[in-house]
Amino acid sequence: MFKDLFRSKQKYVTIRQREVPDHALPSTDSVKKELPDGLWVKCEKCNQMIYHKDLVKNLKVCPKCQYHFRIGAWERINYLLDPGSFQELFANITSCDPINFPGYQEKLEKVRKATDLSEGVVTGVGNIGGVPLALGVMDFSFIGGSMGSAVGEKLVRIFEYAAEHGLPVVTFAVSGGARMHEGILSLMQMAATCQALNRVAEKGLLYISVLTDPTTGGVFASFASQGDIIIAEPGALIGFAGARVIQQTTRETLPPGFQRAEFLLEHGMIDMIVNRKELRNTLARLLRYHQRRKRVINQ
Repeated sequence: MFKDLFRSKQKYVTIRQREVPDHALPSTDSVKKELPDGLWVKCEKCNQMIYHKDLVKNLKVCPKCQYHFRIGAWERINYLLDPGSFQELFANITSCDPINFPGYQEKLEKVRKATDLSEGVVTGVGNIGGVPLALGVMDFSFIGGSMGSAVGEKLVRIFEYAAEHGLPVVTFAVSGGARMHEGILSLMQMAATCQALNRVAEKGLLYISVLTDPTTGGVFASFASQGDIIIAEPGALIGFAGARVIQQTTRETLPPGFQRAEFLLEHGMIDMIVNRKELRNTLARLLRYHQRRKRVINQ
């Protein structure tokens, strides 16, 4: 009976046409029209079928229920930053296999080829609404957005670059946590990123942390929760340990919506929830306000 749990999904959307007389049918009992896989996307929340091109135009937000699909690092950069303003930095920093974890090197090669990414975060500088900033954008498709030594190092470098050049910082977190393939070296990045952010704070620079679905584990417990302003996308899963682990440990029933962005906002853990379609304007407004405030203070 277990085999029924693992049936492969159909690769095509099947549309049954209206019934026609038996003599008009070919050799089968029904006529099916097959559409190429990927032409339509099913919303994971409301089950609405969405035309893929319409979903892309809507920044991969369901037009019916506003469910936010995950998007890649370069997709975020392309819709957020002023056209032609982004300059990638530290792209040459990549992971190795420091503890000889079985199959890790092969996994890295495979995921780099599949995602066209060198690591789980893209870092650089650019403009939003004409305001220059330093940027770090994680990508869940690269080993679950896990933070290994290279991800941590790239973030540390961009934080230090921002401190040196007087730039505000915006990060987009999406992660399952620390990368187990690198052992303690991955956990060390929690302290390293927080220490680098201290230098940003010492310079009086703004740090905005945007939490997307999911932001968990060591990433949430380090730089992602250190923002001067913490923004979340609607419905994002945010927390350190998983709800099931917490419930088993505390032996208490967790409240509805626990670890979702709306629950965290209600309990003061984040500052605001912003729909992806409004995020660029919100960031531009916050960056301009900080820029003007800093200019007044320096006068």
